[in-house]
Amino acid sequence: MINWFKYRFIYFGLSLTLLLIGGYSLLTNGLRLGLDFTGGSLLELKVNAPLSELQPAIEAETDVASLQVSSDNSFILRSAGLDSAKNIALQERLKSQFGAVEEIRFATIGPILGKELIRKTLVGLGLAVLFILVYLAYRFQDKTFGICAVLAMLHDSLIILGTFSILGVYLQVEIDALFVTAVLTILSFSVHDTIVLYDRIRENRRLHSQEKFVELANRSISETMTRSINNSLTIIFMLLSLFVLGGVTTRWFVLALLIGTISGTYSSPFTAVPLLVLFKRKG
Repeated sequence: MINWFKYRFIYFGLSLTLLLIGGYSLLTNGLRLGLDFTGGSLLELKVNAPLSELQPAIEAETDVASLQVSSDNSFILRSAGLDSAKNIALQERLKSQFGAVEEIRFATIGPILGKELIRKTLVGLGLAVLFILVYLAYRFQDKTFGICAVLAMLHDSLIILGTFSILGVYLQVEIDALFVTAVLTILSFSVHDTIVLYDRIRENRRLHSQEKFVELANRSISETMTRSINNSLTIIFMLLSLFVLGGVTTRWFVLALLIGTISGTYSSPFTAVPLLVLFKRKG
């Protein structure tokens, strides 16, 4: 049987390195908030013009938060000051300069909706953490299980937030409602994976009552490792396909799910369980 716990300093060292890098970026740069949070307008146009020529023409009509290529001859403009009247004026200018212009979509989101989304997100996360703590404390008759599971969730969420903070600096990636959905989805995946491991520890505790807790933890990780990797690989392969072949509007949502899946698969055996063993030793 592999002594997984023996390598705990490697696991913790890797996690700490990633968390410090991401945490530094979060503290210094923050997250690049999308229109769902800040309010503003999103306009997607099909124009037969290169981005280098299109951007100056757009900037002459309205402020530009970001401008990116979505597909061949299609561009996505995000702006805080683009209303319906400015949209019409902008399209007229582009038509006169580049010819035919096709509007694919135009959406305006008020800042009040942005604040409401932030509030609901924080409330939802708080309720989820509280429910997990209570549920795991009841299910395993030990609050330590709940605390360690929440710490593993916090690890995964900080990995995602740190990564997207860095992406926001170098690739101007913004977070939006889809990003929030991805984070909540990953947290549920992470805690599910952790519960499976904890449940195996509880079962082995009953079957091998003579073993020390660290031995039960090592046994449980070994017994669930293959299943966990196989399950995660099926998800990862699907997400990789979506990331490569999917559209630009869902690309960063898929990447958040991909990063979270990898982090959640890692954190269950290599963060949640070692922390549980350490808590038990001190207890």
